[in-house]
Amino acid sequence: MNKLLNIAQAVPRQFVRDYAFKSDLKIKWVRPEKIASIRPEKSGDLGKLPPLNANEILPEYKDSKELQNADETVKSLFKLNNNRNHLTTRYYRDQMVREVQRHAQDFGSMEARLAKMTAFIRRYQEHMEKSPRDRVIKVRLKELIEKRKKFLKYLRRWDYPRFEWILEKLDLVYKPPPTHFHWITRKESLQKLTDIYCDNIKEERLEAYHKELQAQQIPYLEEAIKKMVFVRQEQIDCDVPVTVTEQQIDEARKELAKLKEVRDAEAAVTRKQSDDTFH
Repeated sequence: MNKLLNIAQAVPRQFVRDYAFKSDLKIKWVRPEKIASIRPEKSGDLGKLPPLNANEILPEYKDSKELQNADETVKSLFKLNNNRNHLTTRYYRDQMVREVQRHAQDFGSMEARLAKMTAFIRRYQEHMEKSPRDRVIKVRLKELIEKRKKFLKYLRRWDYPRFEWILEKLDLVYKPPPTHFHWITRKESLQKLTDIYCDNIKEERLEAYHKELQAQQIPYLEEAIKKMVFVRQEQIDCDVPVTVTEQQIDEARKELAKLKEVRDAEAAVTRKQSDDTFH
């Protein structure tokens, strides 16, 4: 046993890197929430069914003269709110079809069929919000959404202006399926987040270095102008060819004046912002 301990102590320890871990970068990845295919955000239904009028009478009894003169108790029996849900759904279906049909008797065109499916889809979506465990309606809703996607895909291919028009009228968004399916993984997402984090650090350091160089411009130009004046005067006194001209000195002074104006303007803006925050 002692020999084994001595051998283990004699073996050099493996080097473990203790820097640049992802935990030190403070990068947190949260898996995106999965949206069900029956939700309006996934199906593309931007609009909802309008609220039902409390005094809305069944369409087939609207023109009844006997009902107009009947008692309120009798009228309440013919209101949509007091009847079965499928009658309300049929009412919404007829209202939506009238908005897109080509003529008064059009109930079989592509636009009318899309309007019918949209009315049923939105009605089922309202039902699923109240009863999320209703599996029968859930299956019907999925089938209707997939069927409507096929119809929209066909219409988009063969009649694009009418496709755009129907999307606008029914307040829909068509989302074509991706060409290549791609799984969202934690490893790949963390790699992308790490690259973005490193790029941001690089940009911040470059910006800080740029500001540092800008702050050194004015002292550098002032020192350069002094040296240029000194060198020019020495060359004149020593009667040697003059390499520093007055034009070079004037250009350096103009550049220095511009830099000082920019610095004063930035200082004034900063001072004004600080005064506004205090007041």
